[in-house]
Amino acid sequence: MLHLFKRRYFSSSAVLLVMAGSALGSAASAQDSEPATVLEQITVRGEKGDGPVDGYAAKQSKAGTKTDTPLIKTPQSVAVVSKQQMQDMDVQSVAESLRYTPGVITEYRGASNLNDEMFVRGFYYVPRYLDGLFFGSGLSYSKLNPDLLERVELLSGPSSVLYGQANPGGLVNMVSKKPTDTPLHEVELTAGSRDHVGASFDVSDKVPASDSLSYRLVGTGLTTQLQEDFTKQRAFAIAPSVTWAPSDQTTLTILGGYQNEPHAGFRNFLDAAGTVTPIAGYGYVPRDFFVSDPDYERFTREQAWIGYEFEHEINDTFTVRQNARYQSTQYEQNTLVWGYTSPDPVTGFNTIVNRVASGGTDKVDQFVIDNQLQADFDTGAAQHTLLAGLDYRDVSREYRWGRNWAVPTIDLTNPRYGGIDYDALVLNPSSREDTKAKQAGLYLQDQIEIGNFNLSAGGRYDWAKTDIDDLLGSNDQTYTDNAFTWRAGTIYTFDNGIAPYVSYSTSFEPSLTAPGVGQDAFKPTTAEQVEVGVKYAPENRNIVLTAAYYDLTQNDVVLGKWDSSLGQSVYSQIGKIHNRGLELSARGEVNENLSLIASYAYLDSEIVDSVETDTLGKMPARVPRHQAALWATHAFASGPLNGFTAGAGVRYIGKSWGDDQNRFSVDATALVDASLSYDFAAVNPDWNGTSLKINVKNLANKTFVASCANSTACFYGEGRTVTATLKRTW
Repeated sequence: MLHLFKRRYFSSSAVLLVMAGSALGSAASAQDSEPATVLEQITVRGEKGDGPVDGYAAKQSKAGTKTDTPLIKTPQSVAVVSKQQMQDMDVQSVAESLRYTPGVITEYRGASNLNDEMFVRGFYYVPRYLDGLFFGSGLSYSKLNPDLLERVELLSGPSSVLYGQANPGGLVNMVSKKPTDTPLHEVELTAGSRDHVGASFDVSDKVPASDSLSYRLVGTGLTTQLQEDFTKQRAFAIAPSVTWAPSDQTTLTILGGYQNEPHAGFRNFLDAAGTVTPIAGYGYVPRDFFVSDPDYERFTREQAWIGYEFEHEINDTFTVRQNARYQSTQYEQNTLVWGYTSPDPVTGFNTIVNRVASGGTDKVDQFVIDNQLQADFDTGAAQHTLLAGLDYRDVSREYRWGRNWAVPTIDLTNPRYGGIDYDALVLNPSSREDTKAKQAGLYLQDQIEIGNFNLSAGGRYDWAKTDIDDLLGSNDQTYTDNAFTWRAGTIYTFDNGIAPYVSYSTSFEPSLTAPGVGQDAFKPTTAEQVEVGVKYAPENRNIVLTAAYYDLTQNDVVLGKWDSSLGQSVYSQIGKIHNRGLELSARGEVNENLSLIASYAYLDSEIVDSVETDTLGKMPARVPRHQAALWATHAFASGPLNGFTAGAGVRYIGKSWGDDQNRFSVDATALVDASLSYDFAAVNPDWNGTSLKINVKNLANKTFVASCANSTACFYGEGRTVTATLKRTW
């Protein structure tokens, strides 16, 4: 019984058993006449895999195994960004929170980061999960305010064995703020450049007159001008949650949220001519140039979700869990898109921008549920954590989109807006689709601990079906895909905290591309990865060091080639991409006053097979070969600077190719961030919990191109932003 007790708690808790009287052996024998006294067992809970992180270095996570497992015992790359790090850096999006994490290309669309789109290990459209459940659609149309989150986790590499259809690069798991064990009260007010004004609150406590109910309410809102002229962002969000814990064995947490963005942001595309290289006779397009029209531009988004997490420990061996959520996302957009440039009739220079009106609506409703049974037991010297699960997702989407080229041009040298009757402008339908996608997956995983060895193996079988109803024509499609995925890994943890590991994993993604007439439906795209690495996480220090090398291949990629005789692209499933890379990371507290985050990533990506023969052997666009980052904060505990905490960081983004043919490149850049905060308790103890923090991002206000997908799809990065935050905690 004691052995099972140790296995359940020692990995994530510090347990202190204090006994007196006869339990003290010889000391008790000397006092036989005195009655034995047994003090109460005291359990001090440590970090939970979905809970708060002390500082920058998380030691536990559920993302990699769906069980509360120490990262030092997980044979896969899992990076955790804590709430403390997000607050110190004043991150404004989930993508931004991963800026200092290796292997992630955050905000590759630059300042127009509308949907938290990221590359991981060279692959884009990385899916995002909320509390372990799929969130948003496969194209990442949703976006969650990071103020609602406790942590952001990056699970690198193929992960279909636990999550079903997934991008081979990995996935991002966002962890909601949940009711806390102790009362929490926090209020923030923020002001900054570009007329930035924001406010947020975070309150958690027991429900009055109840020992089993606790609640948390998080709210946030902001208004700010964006980088381009006439653009703005307005948003507010609220996330209530309630936990019912009638006993130590049973918990139920209900999690809800609502996020409204009447002005969600701005997205557009620029040519390489004018961003990467100057336009002859004109130069570079200004970073604040607005190609659309303020009378027409519109982007609204509304999201709502409600779900729960249920857990019950049946006995010392079995635990059941059920997590579920319903989510609705809808947005509406109207914009004028940069089409192409043409010569000015007077100067002859290409400064006249031909624009196209584009817009429509998108509505996604989604239900996801994950049922789990966990068994903790021993077989001889082997300690098992066996997890069996059945998950299901049901996603429906209504997509309506249209375009119209009959709008006036705009002159780069003298842009003029207005004067267009947009009420009379009709968008010609280009897409009207209703999509229903369902997936059910059955998975089994065993984590085996034998001494210092931890072995992990799992398998999964998925049933996926997608129906696409083409309301504009007769190109209705139905895809039915079944797939088996698996992974295996082992990690050995030395007593000094060093843990080398090796793992193999696979993934699959159904292809939603419509085949040509007479073609069979495309089979799922698959991937496999070998990863070798080492971790260092000493028990007595709050620091985590990792190094990982991976070899990752994506097979059966569907690629299109333009057929001029047909006037359309013809698709074939012969694509193959081979990525190999190295990722290094260090994070944690060097000493009592100094915290550090450092990372480096190297990526060698190659197009091995393609219908576009001129891309063979080339590196895909938008993917830098080298990335590096360094962030440090130092708290002054004495002297004239007592109460101050200074932070600084540098992000290096290496050169990337501007198209898959590698005909032009996007220059490397280095960006500097900084922060300075002051704790007013250093002046007066009565002001304990009150602080002021200033953050500056892209300190030098460097103009840079974040990436180009091709010569007509380039994006400027974010310029300098400054914010000041006054915070009160009690």
